[in-house]
Amino acid sequence: MNKQPKLTLVGAGPGDPELITLKAVRVLEEADVVLYDALANEELLAHAKNAEKIFVGKRRGMHKFIQEKIHDLIVSHALKGKHVVRLKGGDPFIFGRGSEELKFVISKGIEIDIVPGVTSAIAAPASFGISLTQRGVNESFRVITGTRSDLKLSEDIEAAASSNTTIVILMGMSKLESIVGKFIAKGKNHIPVAIVENGTKKEEQLAVGTIETILELVKEKKLSNPAIIVVGETVKESEVLYQQLLNQKGKVL
Repeated sequence: MNKQPKLTLVGAGPGDPELITLKAVRVLEEADVVLYDALANEELLAHAKNAEKIFVGKRRGMHKFIQEKIHDLIVSHALKGKHVVRLKGGDPFIFGRGSEELKFVISKGIEIDIVPGVTSAIAAPASFGISLTQRGVNESFRVITGTRSDLKLSEDIEAAASSNTTIVILMGMSKLESIVGKFIAKGKNHIPVAIVENGTKKEEQLAVGTIETILELVKEKKLSNPAIIVVGETVKESEVLYQQLLNQKGKVL
């Protein structure tokens, strides 16, 4: 007898396979089918011993087409009486199109559940001791996508460059030169910047500089996606922590 069709949307965390929730592990163990993204650590699939695993990572410029295919896959498997788990990197509600997929599935009369994940926007900087808030330094932080769905630079970057809040930019490495230009245009040449590549993973890398120097540092270290960009005075204030953690990890800036 078939089970009730169901989709569970699961946040896979920022990369380190140990930074997934206990609830997420349990759901993976119960899954019949797992659809996973490129940013979800494949080591997590070991928890889904009895499930069919399907990679649905997106390619540049093919997001709309692949998103429609993902919708079709979820529904087709669920309507066979299967428990489908959609495993997405970080937290699926932070630029993860999680709500979009859930709304489509609901329209087909399929039961849903949600397991939040640890977002890379916070965890990647934190892995090097970089705080996004600090008393007496800033009162808020802002998370922005660097690249819109049409592949253009987010208009929010310019507004953010005018503020004194800490800025966290996801999916921004391909637009880094333009992002730097927005801050320079506001006279923010010396604002501290940190870039964390592959945050929380064994191959993680850190570059710390200023708006004025970060492009050269990225070129020197050959940094690329996936990476988190942090702009703000809290980067400088966290120097003691990231230097200590770098030493402990046997890494250098």
